[in-house]
Amino acid sequence: MPQPQYPGPAGGETGQVRGRTQREIIWTRFKRHKLALVCAVILLVLYVAAFVGPWLAPYGFAEQNFTAINEAPSAEHPMGTDRLGRDQFSRVLYGGQVSLLVGLGAGVGSTVIGAAIGIFSGYFGRWVDTAGAGFTDFVIALPFLPVLIVLGAVFTFSPQIIALVLAALLWPTVARLVRAQVLTLRESEFVQAARSIGVSSFRIMLRHILPNVVGVMVVQATLVTGIAIISESILSFLGLGIQPPTPSWGNMLQDARTAMRELPWLTIFPSIMIITTVICVNFLGDGLRDALDPKAVE
Repeated sequence: MPQPQYPGPAGGETGQVRGRTQREIIWTRFKRHKLALVCAVILLVLYVAAFVGPWLAPYGFAEQNFTAINEAPSAEHPMGTDRLGRDQFSRVLYGGQVSLLVGLGAGVGSTVIGAAIGIFSGYFGRWVDTAGAGFTDFVIALPFLPVLIVLGAVFTFSPQIIALVLAALLWPTVARLVRAQVLTLRESEFVQAARSIGVSSFRIMLRHILPNVVGVMVVQATLVTGIAIISESILSFLGLGIQPPTPSWGNMLQDARTAMRELPWLTIFPSIMIITTVICVNFLGDGLRDALDPKAVE
């Protein structure tokens, strides 16, 4: 019996209904979260501005102009100058390169470490799970800020080292969330079917389990990025992070702490950058969590 034909969009031609891909569904959900979409654009602009800073900055971050010391914001110096005649706009751009690099590196690094430990612990169980959970609890029990302060007092921190240290301290939350997901996934029908036909454990974790925990990983990566930016700022403010003359938003605040009343612009602009970045990262995480939620209603 011939199948019925349905008119397509081009006058009489047969039309076929195409289902949406997972990527299209996620993008549709994310677009509904207007605030997250705006924050994603702001973060993109900040990262692009920071990493092309040497070409955008009108002055070098250590370039001094002794005829323009302590100048308020003006057309020539949009964010004013400091007590050494250095242009604050240029220093904010260069400082963003450091702070955003630390945040991104720590976010990605902690997510990779936490996901690996969480997947192995949840999938294999038994002694592997016991060892992974014990190590996770040990790292969580470490006092975060005191450990950073001690390490900062012992070692000379570069942006790369700060990112590695923060990644090594911030992965446990990712590991716990991923492990909880894997404990459910390893008993699912598609994983059992893969085992029954002889698929290796490594391939199951890589091809079947990892794609199903990517949503949790992405959301946690955004949250850790915000925590890392704040942590780097605290370290630099205490004089234990990025050392002058290399600017970061944290050590710019540290330089301005004694002149907050007389030269408020030295405090205002780095603070605005830190607050804006962290808020945008958190709202982006909220939007991604809703978009990647498999139980979300269409």
